[in-house]
Amino acid sequence: MLNIKLLLFFSLLFNSFFIFSQENIHENNLFRNEIKATVIRFKEEVNFNKAASSFLEKNWDSTLVYSMRQIALTKNIKLLDYCHYFRGISFKEKKLINESKNEFGKVSIAFQFNYKVKNNLGEIALEQKDFKKALFYFQQIEKLSDKDSYDIINSIVLHNIGLCYLHLKKIDKAEIYLFKSSKLQEIEKDTLLLIGSYIDLANLYYEQYKDNQAIPYFEKAYHLSKKVKSFELKRVATLNMAAVEENRKNFPLALVYRKEYETWKDSLNDQNKVWAVAQVEKKFAVKQKQKEVDVLAAENKAKIAERNGFLISSVLLLILFGTGVYFYRQKIRNNRIILAQKNELDELNATKDKLFSIVSHDLRSSVNALKTSNGKLMENLENKNFTELDVLLHNNSTIANGAYNLLDNLLNWALLQTKQAYFYQESLHLATIVQHVEYNYKPLMLNANLNFKSDVSKTDYVFADMDSLKIIIRNMLDNAIKFSKENGTISIYSRPSSEEFCYLVIEDTGLGMNETTRQELLKETLLLSKKKNDDIIGTGLGMQLCKSLIRKNGGKLEIESEENVGTKMIIILPKFKNHG
Repeated sequence: MLNIKLLLFFSLLFNSFFIFSQENIHENNLFRNEIKATVIRFKEEVNFNKAASSFLEKNWDSTLVYSMRQIALTKNIKLLDYCHYFRGISFKEKKLINESKNEFGKVSIAFQFNYKVKNNLGEIALEQKDFKKALFYFQQIEKLSDKDSYDIINSIVLHNIGLCYLHLKKIDKAEIYLFKSSKLQEIEKDTLLLIGSYIDLANLYYEQYKDNQAIPYFEKAYHLSKKVKSFELKRVATLNMAAVEENRKNFPLALVYRKEYETWKDSLNDQNKVWAVAQVEKKFAVKQKQKEVDVLAAENKAKIAERNGFLISSVLLLILFGTGVYFYRQKIRNNRIILAQKNELDELNATKDKLFSIVSHDLRSSVNALKTSNGKLMENLENKNFTELDVLLHNNSTIANGAYNLLDNLLNWALLQTKQAYFYQESLHLATIVQHVEYNYKPLMLNANLNFKSDVSKTDYVFADMDSLKIIIRNMLDNAIKFSKENGTISIYSRPSSEEFCYLVIEDTGLGMNETTRQELLKETLLLSKKKNDDIIGTGLGMQLCKSLIRKNGGKLEIESEENVGTKMIIILPKFKNHG
């Protein structure tokens, strides 16, 4: 049991709980993609496009300006909902909580991402200590039937519900939800969230004087904090351990933790000071630059006055010469423009011909196959031949998936060719991106009786555009499934990286290819190649799209293959060097 003095000490120390926010911790790909699609759909709405772009770039001030302009000019409910949501997030990021809550309240219930509005209102209520209202919002999120189809992280929702119950003194329910949350985070290996969850669980047990259950969680949080860069988490975890050892009367060890705590505290203060000094230096630099601009402007005015006298005396002579040069250069320039336009039109016509060829041949083949299969389906349905029905339904699903993948690649390829695709390179954790993509492909491999192995290095960070990287991996996995035999194996893993590049390998034990085919696939050409095996639906568009996106990301593609043995598709991408 704790004595009275330590009871007071722990009540002050452990009363700080971690509130996790969906917006700040994870990127919402589903939401980002829908915003981009809405921008394309309403491309004539300039203010909305600027508001959406600023929102995606996390430029909150610009988001507030352009979204307000769009609200004043439109009556479209969908655009109004997006603008009010953008403003709610912007105010929340700027710590203007009441304004944020007001904007979220203006979003209609018809908004496609209304569950995100409820989640943000729950986080705001939790921060404002209105725990009953926060619980009301989070429970609505918990009741969503299929959370995997939403960009919601279930462990965060469970954690925040646990915090609500903890503050409402419903300890049993709080324990259940905090425990569920930590177990999910252990599976997901989300270290930052897991540290906070362990500390909150420890706090819960300490408030009930269950020292034996609390202390192991404090220790887990402390050891995990060694692996992260957050000074705040290191500071809290170390201070907790100091308090635990003082309670155990192990004062020498408590002193060690106290010294470590002071180190992290000083580091956090130094970090804040560095940021403050950087802001001051930035303002000073701006003022200095403005002074330099003013001096240069004054000098320019003096030089202009001197030059005017010379120009006036020379203008009559130069005007004839200048006129001749002007018309000559204009003629050359016009010829270049005409030639460039001709080349561009030729490329666009070639693109149009390729698109028509793909749509008319492959989609017609897929639709015709579906038509034939559906005819057989109706016959077998009348005869109640359920065995054949099952085979036909699986065939229909395969054909439909092939046609969908073709259309998806066609859209992405068209956006890439017409330079309408959103492209932003950033630091990406390669293992996390692969994990997101493979999650959707495991059921497909299971249905195809294929084994799957994944061993991507957790230390690799690449400098690439996230959406295009996912498109590349999806197409490679599609091809691996398409060309693999039953009971085959598909593996995705990292090769030892170089100083400049990371190597991601997607290997299958399928049909493989000969050296001629391998060389053809690697050719740098705009022409699409048709696969020789007509039994397997494909256009070569996916591979062309992958090569284009890999080049755009500054990488390259290598292929190792042997007929009837298998194929290794090696994606080489530049590393993100500044990652600590």
